[in-house]
Amino acid sequence: MRTASAFMFLAAIAASQPALAHEGHSHASSLAWTADPWILAPLALGAVLFACGSLRFRPRSPAGRRAFAHRAFTFWSGWLVLAGALVSPLHWLGEQLFTAHMIEHELVMAVSAPLIVLARPAAMLLWGLPRMVRRRAAQVLATNALRRTWTFLSSGTVATVVHGVAIWAWHAPVLFDAAVGSVPLHRLQHLCFFTTAILFWWSVIWKTHRGLAAWHLFLTMLHMSILGALIALSPQVLYGLQTQGAAQWGISPLEDQQMAGLVMWVPAGVIYAGAALALIALCIKGSGKRGAGGTHIIAQ
Repeated sequence: MRTASAFMFLAAIAASQPALAHEGHSHASSLAWTADPWILAPLALGAVLFACGSLRFRPRSPAGRRAFAHRAFTFWSGWLVLAGALVSPLHWLGEQLFTAHMIEHELVMAVSAPLIVLARPAAMLLWGLPRMVRRRAAQVLATNALRRTWTFLSSGTVATVVHGVAIWAWHAPVLFDAAVGSVPLHRLQHLCFFTTAILFWWSVIWKTHRGLAAWHLFLTMLHMSILGALIALSPQVLYGLQTQGAAQWGISPLEDQQMAGLVMWVPAGVIYAGAALALIALCIKGSGKRGAGGTHIIAQ
């Protein structure tokens, strides 16, 4: 099948194509690795802070050696996925093909974000700061206004709505094509996807009761699947600017759009559904251990 074949060799082709510039993005080599300082600097800062903070925080951590190593492994896995999505040839390929661009977005929102959240890196990142800066940051984070704001934003319903609005708004054809043609807007798009995904996954993993968290995951899977289906089943091209280079890769703009919609519809939906099922299983297991009394559910 022409469409299936094109989808399967996208990644293999990326490494063999010459580097191109896209609206100010510079690519460092023939492998088309992105050298955008607005992407590299935050990634490098996060890596340095976590590495330094881990060395400082480890002797003070109440967690055992194995648990601490697990958190570090989870963080670095999420960091590598994020860096791979935004810096590797996949990012360059996403400028050429809608399908690759959608894969990039799903890696950021559905793979990197939950891995980083599972690591609970806040303490390590804070300890990675210089002492005076760390003390000042801790004072700011402890203020009532900031704590109330975080409590509100990280509640299950609010986090789910905020993340959902970001997904639907940025996938509106006019705004999506505008982001493709504007580097600052493109950066803002990725920042919105990542930050709202962090907020959402923090809520469902660490804050909301597991049963309700599974419900929020199901709702997110449902509306993302609907959006993916609308993109995939559209009889006409909706994203003209994003799909204009598809012909150079042997597929039509409509086929590129259909494959992109399928990426959001099926693989991304499977991730959210799998997480929901895992939380339901943990909820049932926890209820069984606590006996017939069950657990008290607090609505978020």
